[in-house]
Amino acid sequence: MFPKPPGSIPATPLDVAEQKLARVHEHAAEWSKAPIQERIDLVQQLRETVAAQTEPWAEAVGRAKGGAKGSEEWAEAVGDGPTVTLRGLYLLEDVLVRLRDNNDVGIGKDRLSTRPDGRVVAKVFPNSILDQLLFTGFTAEVWMQPGVTADTLMASAAVQYPDATHEGETVVVLGAGNISSIAPLDAFYKLFVDKAVCVVKMNPVNEYLGPIFEKALAPLVERGFVEFIYGGLEVGDLLCKHELVDEIHITGSDRTYDAIVWGPNPGQDERKAAGEKVNATPVSAELGNITPIVIVPGAWSSSDLKSQARNVASMVVHNGSFNCAAGKLLVTPAGWDQRDAFMDALRTALRDEAPARKAYYPGAHQRWKRFTDTYPTAEVLGPAPHEDVVPWTLVSGLKPDQEELAFTMEPFCGVLSEVAIPGKNAVDFLPAAIEFVNEKVWGTLCASIIIHPSTRRDPASEQAFQEALDELRYGSIAVNHWAGVGYSLSETTWGAHPGHTPEDIGSGSGHVHNAFMFDKPQKSVIYGPFQPMLKMPWAFDHSRKGPVLMGMARLNRAPSILKVPAIAWHSLWA
Repeated sequence: MFPKPPGSIPATPLDVAEQKLARVHEHAAEWSKAPIQERIDLVQQLRETVAAQTEPWAEAVGRAKGGAKGSEEWAEAVGDGPTVTLRGLYLLEDVLVRLRDNNDVGIGKDRLSTRPDGRVVAKVFPNSILDQLLFTGFTAEVWMQPGVTADTLMASAAVQYPDATHEGETVVVLGAGNISSIAPLDAFYKLFVDKAVCVVKMNPVNEYLGPIFEKALAPLVERGFVEFIYGGLEVGDLLCKHELVDEIHITGSDRTYDAIVWGPNPGQDERKAAGEKVNATPVSAELGNITPIVIVPGAWSSSDLKSQARNVASMVVHNGSFNCAAGKLLVTPAGWDQRDAFMDALRTALRDEAPARKAYYPGAHQRWKRFTDTYPTAEVLGPAPHEDVVPWTLVSGLKPDQEELAFTMEPFCGVLSEVAIPGKNAVDFLPAAIEFVNEKVWGTLCASIIIHPSTRRDPASEQAFQEALDELRYGSIAVNHWAGVGYSLSETTWGAHPGHTPEDIGSGSGHVHNAFMFDKPQKSVIYGPFQPMLKMPWAFDHSRKGPVLMGMARLNRAPSILKVPAIAWHSLWA
């Protein structure tokens, strides 16, 4: 049914891994003091070398995830890989040029505002006429931590750049196995924002990309600023415990974080309680989340119900649902008179319209079985499970006052759960819904809120909505759209809401992307139209996704307004 996946890469011998680590460490001081123009030159070279790998990169990922060239899997691979990576580089170059020419990152006070509670907000998107044309109606903000003012914000952006005496550091980046742009974008953040050299250990799930990445990042590899290493636990253990390593950055699970910091079981809980770390090296981490989708009650048309059902289905279906930002818990208003109609439309989208996807990520069947064993009334909305497929599955009617597996375990497969919170209007529903997701749902990485514009026109409902944004403890919040948009923009931050401790790490600590290099961000908020004029390329039913995302990759490599009409045409007729 699915094409044969790419072959595996032999593990890097331990002595060779040490040599590679020593090589980048030897270049740490050189890199930390490199002039800003040298960094700009390298980013310009990277935009060319990354773009040159677009086709092999996308074909390898598409094949691994079950699709040949031109398939849905291939199109997603174009978007999640080279397109997003090239956007990150394009924005990075723009900010570095501003730092060189004006000694600031390009966020003037005219783009700052202040929330009623005093938090400073920076409007970061749209950042160009191209963004305005392709993402009409979308805006994004980065909210700062309490205590940051407009003056201290401007002084603390890109904090490493005025400091010519900054000591070079060596970071181990433990790459993720699901979204292919994660490893290079994490490395770019550590390199160009933190001024550290990197050893990137590829995840065994997508290690086949390593040789492609070595070519894509050749300008950095050839200078000794980046090395790629392959292997499993033994290699990772060597790197994480090595004396030359100043920091570890991981995108993965909280279990992996705990094993690195607190050691294996048995005895892990006891060491946590005593504060006895087995590894004192600082760790920044993005560790997933049970992504909630909060549906605010309102007066929706039949078209609204259908389009938003497909919108939610897209949040589940993307990448086979192997995303830390995948929609996992639908939070609906129990008293909403259109709740049943919306749930029926969602069932139709998942059962009849969304194609089955290959369950390529290890452990998917076991996790699916745990959920279906726990919830025997779960609805299987698609073909029966078999060796290659975990079907889209809906667990509905959960009660917020119960202790539920769906509130505490991220399925990391095609399972969507639904819980009904009391309330029949925004004013009644939102405070209870926000308290529920903040207090009972595991993780703080990202969330979505879907709210009709007519609901926001009511002053009381709008106040409840704004208070909900204030109170939500998530690092990225998307209004009317998939929370994964916050990952792909790069102007926004990506990481857990601040406040997790090593003993209770939750969704992690620190942040990446953050093109404007803010020092103390709290969360990002992305706003989008309830029904966009153009179909968004992450929609599962976008029939021209490949041409759109390939066009956006070319646009991010060499921005030009002349490239916009073709992209818009494919989006309009998708």
